[in-house]
Amino acid sequence: MSYIPHTEDDVREMLAAIGATSIEDLFDEIPAELKIEELAGIPAALSEMEVGRLMMERAAADGRPLNFIGAGAYEHHIPAPVWAITTRGEIYSAYTPYQAEASQGTLQAIYEYQTMVASLTGMEVSNASLYDGATALAEAALMAVRAHRKSKSSRILLPRTVNPTYRACARAVTEGQGLAFEELPYCPKSGRTLLEALAPYEGQDITAIAIQQPNFFGQLEEVDELVGWARANGALVIGVVNPTSLALLKPPGEWGGGGVDIACGEGQPLGVPLSSGGPYFGFMTTRMEHVRQMPGRIVGRTVDLDGRPGFTLTLQAREQHIRRGKATSNICTNQGLLMTAATIYMTLLGPAGLERVAAASMANTRLLVEALSRVRGVRAAFEGARFHEAVLQLDRPVRGVLEALAARGIVGGHDLGRDYPELGNALLVCATETRTQADIHRYAAALGEALASARAA
Repeated sequence: MSYIPHTEDDVREMLAAIGATSIEDLFDEIPAELKIEELAGIPAALSEMEVGRLMMERAAADGRPLNFIGAGAYEHHIPAPVWAITTRGEIYSAYTPYQAEASQGTLQAIYEYQTMVASLTGMEVSNASLYDGATALAEAALMAVRAHRKSKSSRILLPRTVNPTYRACARAVTEGQGLAFEELPYCPKSGRTLLEALAPYEGQDITAIAIQQPNFFGQLEEVDELVGWARANGALVIGVVNPTSLALLKPPGEWGGGGVDIACGEGQPLGVPLSSGGPYFGFMTTRMEHVRQMPGRIVGRTVDLDGRPGFTLTLQAREQHIRRGKATSNICTNQGLLMTAATIYMTLLGPAGLERVAAASMANTRLLVEALSRVRGVRAAFEGARFHEAVLQLDRPVRGVLEALAARGIVGGHDLGRDYPELGNALLVCATETRTQADIHRYAAALGEALASARAA
C-alpha cells in the first residue's frame, strides 16, 4: 500500500467502535518507563513532496555508472511488462496458504515456472525455488547425501572454480551436519577444473561432485569428462548453472550423456533487477528418482471429479511444517514474487529471445576482452571458451584501478585478490546484452587513462 487512506473521521469512528479514545490507548499495555517522548537525532517530519525530493536527490548522488561487474549477479534488460504484472496487487501480496488448493492462480504460476525451469535445465522435475543460488547449492549438497545411500562418507568435491560465496554458504549452512567439502584445484592456464585433479580420488567413497558451468571465471568446464569420471567412481553430480547460458550451452540434464543428478543455480538473471544485492531466488531441478529428497514445494497438475484441470501441492510431507528434524530442509518456502517475475520474463522472451540474450552477451564479452587487452598493462588471464565473463590481469593492484574507474563513472569489475590471491592483480569483468560498442570503447579508454595516470604517478 503506497499511502494510508484513512481520514481523521475514519480513525475516530474505528476507535469509537472498539471503545478506545485514542490510538495511544491501543498500546497501553507497554509500561510507561519503556516509552520515550522523542528520538534524538531524528529530524522533523517531512511532507510527501519533500520526501520525494529528498529520495530523488539521494538517488541522483549515486549516479548511473556504466556497469561491467557480474560475479554472480547480472544486469540484463528486463521488459517493462515483467514487473508491471508482478507488482499487481493480486500477485504482489499473494502467498500459498496451507490450504493451498484455494490458491489456484498462485499454484498455476508455480507449475508453469517449474515446467519452464525443468525444460531449460533438461531435468525431469523442479521445485518452486529457494532463497538464492548459494543456499540452493547448500541444499543440493544435503540432498545428495540423502539420495546417495550407498555412500557413507558425506564427502563433496567442490572445485575452486565454483563461486566463492556459494562455497562459503554451503559450508555455513551444512556446518554440524557431517558434510566434508574438499576443494579441487584449477588449471592456471585455462581456469578450468581438469580431469587430472580428480585422479587422487579414484576408487574412494565420494558422495558427489559439484560442477559450475560457466564457472566463476566465466570459463566453460569440460562437463562431459567430469560427469563421466563421477559416474565411473559412483559419485552423484550437482550442476550449478547460469540459466541464461542454457539457451546456448548443453543443459545439465545432458552432460556426460546421462546428465547430472541435481541442477541448481541463481535465478536473478531471469527478470530480477540487481536491487543492491537482493532479494533473489534459487532454482533446483532433479531426476525423478530423487524427487522425494528434493526440498521446497512442488506443484502438480491434476483433474477434479468432474474432469476439470486443477493444481495442487504434491509430495509435501507434514514434517516440512511441524517436525523440523524429519524435514528434507528447513529452507522449504519459495521466493514466490521473484519466481513469478522469472516466469513472466521467460514467457515474454521465449526460447528464441533467451537465445538472443545469451548470444549477445557472449559477443559483447568477446569484444570487451579484445578491447581491454589492447590497453597497455592488461592481458586475458585464461585461454579457451567462455560465456559472458572473463578474467583480466593488470600490471598493478586492482583496487586502485577500480577506484580510478569509479571516478570516471564506470564500475569496472570484481577484484579477485581476496578469493584468488594466486592470480595476482586479477579483475573479473562482465558484459551482457545491455552493453554497447560505445560502452566498451568508453571502458577501454577510461582503463587506459587510469593505468597511464598510475604509471606517471
